[in-house]
Amino acid sequence: MEHNPASAWLTEAASAAQQQGAGSLLRVVLIVMILGCALTAWFLLRGYKRKDD
Repeated sequence: MEHNPASAWLTEAASAAQQQGAGSLLRVVLIVMILGCALTAWFLLRGYKRKDD
């Protein structure tokens, strides 16, 4: 197994990202939206577990 320096790996990743187009942006937007919905649901639903004794 050969060792690739981090700079070469980053260069290859950047060139691959340019070839993909808008797909990576859409993927990031969807992931952020799903995480935001999950965190909002958790924040709202955790209040129902508290007892008002």
